[in-house]
Amino acid sequence: MVKSTNFSQQANQKINRREEESADPPFEETYKKLFDEIRIGKATSKMRNYQNLFVVEECELPLIDLEQLKGREFEREECKKKIAQASQEWGFFQVVNHGISQDVLLKMRKEQMKLFKKPFHEKMNDKQLNFSAGSYRWGTPSATCLQQLSWSEAFHVPLTDISNSIHHPTTLSSTMEQFATTVSELAHNLARILSERMGYKSKYFREACLPHTCYVRMNRYPACPISPQVFGLMPHTDSDFLTILHQDEIGGLQLVRDGKWICVKPNPEALIINIGDLFQAWSNGVYKSVEHRVVTNKAKERFSTAFFLCPSYDTEIRSCFEPSVYKRFTFREFRQQVQEDVKKYGYKVGLPRFLVSTH
Repeated sequence: MVKSTNFSQQANQKINRREEESADPPFEETYKKLFDEIRIGKATSKMRNYQNLFVVEECELPLIDLEQLKGREFEREECKKKIAQASQEWGFFQVVNHGISQDVLLKMRKEQMKLFKKPFHEKMNDKQLNFSAGSYRWGTPSATCLQQLSWSEAFHVPLTDISNSIHHPTTLSSTMEQFATTVSELAHNLARILSERMGYKSKYFREACLPHTCYVRMNRYPACPISPQVFGLMPHTDSDFLTILHQDEIGGLQLVRDGKWICVKPNPEALIINIGDLFQAWSNGVYKSVEHRVVTNKAKERFSTAFFLCPSYDTEIRSCFEPSVYKRFTFREFRQQVQEDVKKYGYKVGLPRFLVSTH
């Protein structure tokens, strides 16, 4: 019995060491109950949306060359028109000649990969990064079924954390600073163009979206042995004004268009832009915040980096003209409602909660 107990303890110690040394979050151990449902066949009724994973067409998003914004007046106007049109019809588009050098993007990817390759327990407890508490996230704590589980990990970092880390610079912090500064300026310029196309020339976005309210999110989607039965990121819309995404060549980003899921073909030269819920509300439904997701890959991990243009929690979001489709709300009220819905239903409801009653 003593030998057996010692052997069992040694085995458990080896398992614990493997978990400590592994870079991957402990998805299967943490969500064991959900995975057990697959093994015994109970999850079938909960997978009604999985069949949609296979109803996918590959497409290229509208491609816009921002170099035109430096051209003659008719070229500038044509470029702005394309940006607004894509935001209305797709809610997504991609841009080239965007002002962020390939060198910065490649350095950002390299540093991001190094960070995520750290053992899981180090990522959970790494104080050296000087990021705010809770910046490292993985999985879906509220998941009650596999449809609600996101097979991914991320560092969700406010711009102020990045600028503060320059006081104790590392290669990661200096690279993030370069990335955040240039991408933030791009986001503000795009927001200005979209607001001007609605007939508004204002400092609203500059005044509302400050460094302490905007975020850089570094994402890693580990290879998933049970792909496609779980998402890398479950279907959602973004709770911001604008998102700017740099993804690798692996692919996996999908969005809804004309009632079907379509797969976004990676373009190494381009950044992907998508409209968030707040811009849809501000534009009175003219610009579209479109549902999107990330699917997992059985053999390959995927990396992406996103910038979120967000306002302060006290910022009031109201439609820029009447009659308004949406009620007025603060960003805080919107976030609280989203959190309540996720806790209660397991998914985000979003803007439909704030529609003006038609009765």
